[in-house]
Amino acid sequence: MDGLKVIRSATANAPAPATPSDLLINRELSQLAFNRRVLELAEDESIPLLERLRFLCISSTNLDEFFEIRVAGLKQQVALGIGTLSPDGLSPQEQLTQIYTHAHALVDDQYRVLNEILIPALEAEDIRFVRRTEWNEAQAHWVKNYFLRELLPVLSPLGLDPSHPFPRILNKSLNFVVTLEGKDAFGRDSGVALVQAPRSLPRLIRLPERISRKGYHFVFLSSILHTHVGELFPGMQVLGCAQFRATRNSDLFVAEEEIDDLLIALQGELPSRNYGDAVRLEVADNCSERATRFLLQKFKLQPEDLYRVNGPVNLNRLLAMHEFVDRSDLKYRSFIPALPKSLTSRANLFERIAKDDILLHHPYQSFTPVIEFIRQAALDPNVLAIKQTLYRTDTKSELVELLVAAARAGKEVTVVIELRARFDEEANIKLANRLQDAGAHVLYGVLDHKTHAKLALVVRREKNRLKRYVHLGTGNYHAGTARAYTDFGLLTCDRIIGEDVHKIFQQLTGLGRVSRLRKLMQSPFSLHKEILGKIEREIEHAANGKTGHIMARMNALIESQVIRTLYRASQAGVKVELIVRGICGLRPGIPGVSDNITVRSVMGRFLEHARVFYFHNGGEYEVYCSSADWMPRNFFRRVEVCFPIEDDRLRERVLKESLLYFLADNTQAWELQPDGTYKRVRPGNRKPRSAQAELLRELAGA
Repeated sequence: MDGLKVIRSATANAPAPATPSDLLINRELSQLAFNRRVLELAEDESIPLLERLRFLCISSTNLDEFFEIRVAGLKQQVALGIGTLSPDGLSPQEQLTQIYTHAHALVDDQYRVLNEILIPALEAEDIRFVRRTEWNEAQAHWVKNYFLRELLPVLSPLGLDPSHPFPRILNKSLNFVVTLEGKDAFGRDSGVALVQAPRSLPRLIRLPERISRKGYHFVFLSSILHTHVGELFPGMQVLGCAQFRATRNSDLFVAEEEIDDLLIALQGELPSRNYGDAVRLEVADNCSERATRFLLQKFKLQPEDLYRVNGPVNLNRLLAMHEFVDRSDLKYRSFIPALPKSLTSRANLFERIAKDDILLHHPYQSFTPVIEFIRQAALDPNVLAIKQTLYRTDTKSELVELLVAAARAGKEVTVVIELRARFDEEANIKLANRLQDAGAHVLYGVLDHKTHAKLALVVRREKNRLKRYVHLGTGNYHAGTARAYTDFGLLTCDRIIGEDVHKIFQQLTGLGRVSRLRKLMQSPFSLHKEILGKIEREIEHAANGKTGHIMARMNALIESQVIRTLYRASQAGVKVELIVRGICGLRPGIPGVSDNITVRSVMGRFLEHARVFYFHNGGEYEVYCSSADWMPRNFFRRVEVCFPIEDDRLRERVLKESLLYFLADNTQAWELQPDGTYKRVRPGNRKPRSAQAELLRELAGA
């Protein structure tokens, strides 16, 4: 913290800032600002309408996870009396106070966008959410039959009294609080009941075409249940019925130093995720004050934890419309990811990689060569061993099936599966068991360090010697996200890189001291130190009158020592251009501190996921791709890899495709201001440029 305070005092006639917040942006508020940018995409009329609805849903999903993890953690700190300050100098309670202000405003804007912008625009396209007050006779008749046929048999209303206490409410589940008048068959008159909507039922139901005239007409499950809730309480009068949803702490805690088997420990913890402490309550705006106070009391929440909404309490469920509605004109134009020109569908990848490194830029270029790399390794009699890390992958992953086949064929297959990949723990446990049953060596990484590196190593016998082939990536081995996330992958048989990857797998699977890597940088051992060293080198070049220039692209930047060093680089005259999609703790444009630093966030059709770092290095510039953001967890608590792009042609490609295009984007970019707000970049009189659109044209021919 002190290091941050002295930066400006060294600048002539510049007073030192009073607090750390003058130089750092709070992580939590930066994450909320990111969600606001996602919501802005839902308002962008240049984006197809159903995609705008999807962005609204994404902003809601992101906010759910923010409460489940980040807000839950801060609430725990307050409850335990932990007063540790954030890097920007705020206590946990001070952060929560600011979060409440920003989160309530964000939720209000989400429902404003839904009700005032998207719903009218959808209705103009004959896509309607038909409210229960608007049902005609035929629709009302169909809805009643649907309720009797599909809902009533599976609903279990819960009357509340001393023998029926308030039930355990599942995290983020849809529920209804019902206020009643009268006595039931047993003479009970508690006046309050709950109805839990089964998760097996859809939340959005399309009305048949014969009763919806034309277009696509939908009703909410909540509307159906609300209309017919009286059927669940015969002989009693329903005074009120309102939907609600509770968000709970979903972070898993496993004391790793006290367990013998991480897989068994996680299996024991997973069921508790759905029943952690409540951190947020959402209620429909028709929920009475009495019912609201009752729910707050039962969930042990305060008024600031309450979010009263004008619409469905779970916006995420609207995402189903994207699949329901067959209107290609309201969606992004489809495209087929291309193969690199040097590859054919029948190429022998080992022969091809032996000639030149292969660079893949997903999703513009196909993920198929990565799958084919493992397929050919599994089938090739000359391949002796396959080693791979898996952080997140498909639930029915073709890659996993290929590894299973390779193991059953007698090859040495070693897979490092990260069981603690948040919200993918259960899926990864199933994958681990599947691979173990096939005879693969399955390991769960290193205690206290998540294995986040994306590595695949194939050992092949060629002319009586062993040769290593490697895939390194910035994204997961997940064919699904490879169609939606932008990432780089490198296929190479470079001898030194192969040796480095071999050493990393030795670390992950065995015991021993850290081996020195010659080309790769690795967390938690060398990456932080070497990134700082490369920034210092640019400072030295600038001090000697040479050009100093850094360009870096990542998902998040909050590590304070890196930020301090970038501030010093700016003061030394180094030009620093940062593309940070999400959280950023650095304040650009502070006079005397960060004048030479710009930060922009580029967001659009694809989620920008690649991490790319450029250092001018006196004209001998270096380009690296990495699995790691510049965050404390990536530098110190994860196994990460940062790899060089050494081929001149490929280095130029990465520089252009991941940095230069995005620095020139003037349609899907936001620039971070010194006060922590973001300003949308507009083309003005310039030619509109979209990095993602240009890459679609160049790489995918779309």
